[in-house]
Amino acid sequence: MLIHPDDGVVEREVRIAARPETIFPFFTDPEKMIRWQCSEATVDPRPGGVYRGCITGQLIFSGTYLAIEPPHRVVFTFGWEGEGQFVPSGSSTVEVTLTADGDHTVVRLRHSGLPSEAREQHGEGWEHYLRRLVEIGEGRDPGPDPMVTVAQAAV
Repeated sequence: MLIHPDDGVVEREVRIAARPETIFPFFTDPEKMIRWQCSEATVDPRPGGVYRGCITGQLIFSGTYLAIEPPHRVVFTFGWEGEGQFVPSGSSTVEVTLTADGDHTVVRLRHSGLPSEAREQHGEGWEHYLRRLVEIGEGRDPGPDPMVTVAQAAV
């Protein structure tokens, strides 16, 4: 994981043994999103459409899609609903690019606009969820999400 301390950016990259056409819907299809990232999802994958997921009943991320370029790029705003969040709903931007590499896909995630107090936590979160995406993208079951238990304990 790369964290750029001066510009509020966290970057992460994984390689998945699947084509971009297989991986792209995991960012735009609510049924696929809940298999790796959240327990509930509501999305409208078009510029200006809603991007929202619930990790626990009280930990909800949301934003809007800014760009949808199947199957190679998706950009959305991101943040957390509720009062007192370091990263409020829609206040940061996530860009995901999917590049074919033979029968594999290189997924590069760039999360920008993060305040310094939120970068490490978001970097760890994306690292965790991208590992789950690798599992599901390669046809394996990532199992129950241990972050749900951690999030529930923090609430």
